[in-house]
Amino acid sequence: MGENSSNYEIAFFGGSFTAIDRDYMISLLDATKPFINEFKGIRVSTRPDSVDDEKLKLLLQYGVTSIELGAQSMDNSVLELNKRGHSAQDVENASKLIKSYGFSLGLQMMTGLYGSGFETDIETAKRFIQLKPDTVRIYPTVIMNGTDLAGYYQNGSFKPYTLEQSVSLCARLILMFAKANINIIRLGLHYSDSLVKNSLGDNYHPAFKELCENEIFLSSFLEQARELPTKKLNVFINEKSLSKFLGQKKCNINKLNDLGYDITVNFDNTLDKYGLGVRKCD
Repeated sequence: MGENSSNYEIAFFGGSFTAIDRDYMISLLDATKPFINEFKGIRVSTRPDSVDDEKLKLLLQYGVTSIELGAQSMDNSVLELNKRGHSAQDVENASKLIKSYGFSLGLQMMTGLYGSGFETDIETAKRFIQLKPDTVRIYPTVIMNGTDLAGYYQNGSFKPYTLEQSVSLCARLILMFAKANINIIRLGLHYSDSLVKNSLGDNYHPAFKELCENEIFLSSFLEQARELPTKKLNVFINEKSLSKFLGQKKCNINKLNDLGYDITVNFDNTLDKYGLGVRKCD
């Protein structure tokens, strides 16, 4: 990273940082001391029910700047079914406490959990927005072999979202968080060979965010185009959004061509990154 290290954070992820053995947690924080001034801060992830005043004061002393909570859902029945071990109230309490200490708050959400559905997931997003986090991560549920969820899937008691359904839902969530000025810093799981080899169903895609953004532009175009008397149309987008409008491997353009649309793309950089306008050609 060299000279650019001041743009990066030291991060402790992959577990519940404040729930691990206290001495081990402190040893990890101590290990950052020689490097902390070279980075913009420390980011940790933890459980909503493992946050209190004493722990937050300790994290402040060590230069921690951002705390992400593995909230996953704000529906208590979903949390219980998925054996999360915390409640929606725990998420609210921890979020407010974290913000009161001046930390940047991040919330992590899983869509399509066992017992959840579109409206439940949308309600979770609404409640996240009410908590005003600085960042959000959204992870569509992926079923892994050997888990309880795999058993529910195999015996037919759990029907996961299809990839198409997951894309449709998360496209809506992107717009909800964008409207609230909350930054989605991750949408979809990082690729790994193990994930691909050991997952069930068809809900995983390595370019999931791209698919969702493609869906935003396709749906926006079709909604506006239906109101117009012609299929020869001008489309207006921010030039930075061109690839999102065209779609992965030009899938959006191919779909619109198949529907008989004759489109001319125009750039209007006053539009935001998900903005799109449609007008009939003169």
